[in-house]
Amino acid sequence: MRNINQTEWLELVANDSNAVIIDARTPKECAEGIIENAIMIDFLDAPKFKSEIEKLDKDKNYYVYCRSGNRSGQACQLLNGLGIKNTYNLSGGMLAWTGKTVIPA
Repeated sequence: MRNINQTEWLELVANDSNAVIIDARTPKECAEGIIENAIMIDFLDAPKFKSEIEKLDKDKNYYVYCRSGNRSGQACQLLNGLGIKNTYNLSGGMLAWTGKTVIPA
């Protein structure tokens, strides 16, 4: 897991054809807006979170965020434990995010 700031995040995601963005927040938090193209997987729903991440392609690069960076850091550790090598945690999470967000469909 690598902790990155918003500037690094934007640059890495823009140049990564294997990037997958995961929003680890609750549905209520996600309703306020998500980073474009993010997959919503609620970290606090532990059984569902584990079930969903076990389905992920281990060869992709996962960019994970939450509200503050805490849950997403833990999520990155779980992903690493399942054999996913490339995980990136957005330091400061959505509290520090000043970029574009979209309302999920």
